[in-house]
Amino acid sequence: MKDSYQTLLNNNKRWALGKLQDDADYFKRMKISQTPEYLWIGCSDSRVPETEVTGTNQGQLFVHRNIANMVVHTDLNLLSVVEYAVTVLKVKHIIVCGHYGCGGVAAAMKNDSFGYVDNWLRNIKEVYNKNTIELLAIENEEERTNRLVELNVVEQVRNLAKTKPVQQAWQNRELDIHGWVYGLDTGIIKDLHSLYDESEDLEHIFRYKFKE
Repeated sequence: MKDSYQTLLNNNKRWALGKLQDDADYFKRMKISQTPEYLWIGCSDSRVPETEVTGTNQGQLFVHRNIANMVVHTDLNLLSVVEYAVTVLKVKHIIVCGHYGCGGVAAAMKNDSFGYVDNWLRNIKEVYNKNTIELLAIENEEERTNRLVELNVVEQVRNLAKTKPVQQAWQNRELDIHGWVYGLDTGIIKDLHSLYDESEDLEHIFRYKFKE
């Protein structure tokens, strides 16, 4: 166990040395500031490395991860990340990326109790409940789960559009929200085209009025 732990530190040293060999000023530039164009909200699953699957470099993605890539209106951690990314970093795109075969989504479809995470999975159960007719019409369990993965991403995109920082940004600049799903078996990202770029797409009750 200690050897596997030490491997991470050794890998880090080799990585840092390699960066310096390619570009002596690499870390000096990284230290100055970050100017990412994208906020990535993804699942905590270790098989979805956001920079690798998108071919992006260090500093291009501002990242938040949680179980099943949720946007929950009571999650102050998530909301703080969104506010900082939108108001300070002024990202141009927010991407909610789920993945097929998501364990969190699969667990939410069951009636078993899993401990504290039950409170978190309750949010996915609400998505399931809203789409029960469509989901129960899918006989294959894996396909049903994967469809809920998609529906959950769409719902989280909508939840992002309901937040104050996003709606404030829409008052004076462009900010697009996208829903994606990554395929563990293919490595390909599916664009669900559940894009929001203005609050008019939301039901009236969710639109904030801001003082000019």
